[in-house]
Amino acid sequence: MQNKRKGLMLVLSSPSGAGKTSICKRVLDKEKKIVMSISYTTRPKRKSEKNGFDYFFINKKKFDELKSSDYFVEYANVFDHHYGTPKDFIDKNLQNGIDVLFDIDWQGAQKLSNYSKDDMVSVFILPPNNKSLLERLKKRNEDSIKTVKKRMGKAKSEISHWIEYDYIVINEDLEQSANEVITILRAERKKRSRQKFVFDLIENLTK
Repeated sequence: MQNKRKGLMLVLSSPSGAGKTSICKRVLDKEKKIVMSISYTTRPKRKSEKNGFDYFFINKKKFDELKSSDYFVEYANVFDHHYGTPKDFIDKNLQNGIDVLFDIDWQGAQKLSNYSKDDMVSVFILPPNNKSLLERLKKRNEDSIKTVKKRMGKAKSEISHWIEYDYIVINEDLEQSANEVITILRAERKKRSRQKFVFDLIENLTK
């Protein structure tokens, strides 16, 4: 019998520096039938990033054109830069039973929930303490001291949205946290509401 499970949107959010991007990479390495949602952004590309792999880097004019054409399922302004998630990519994968992983902030998570709450599973990643958060931001070596201070200042505001999420993971150890997210993903895949094909199976079993 063919498994006709619809894909789900696995959303990871956190204050900057809490490790959600590293966790996303581990999940993608370890799990099958899941792809990363690649956002469009007006933010300058960091040295370690690749266009079309980490983000699609575009200028503000192009971003506004895509936004006006209803190309994005969600978009947000974060630290004076714009981010948007393409709609077609999500819909195509979900219908084909492929899960889509999101590395987005709370604003984007709210808009994704408005778009399709039943298809969404949200996880908020927390640092174990403020000291750890500051150290992780400094280790990037790609952001200015001014940017690091700005991100730390906004962290408390971001953390205040933790209660809006389905699950909380405290990132003390990267591997353990990634495994916890994978456990959540596997359990959510097995939810009765997501396994539509089971209805046909039950009908056959009870004839």
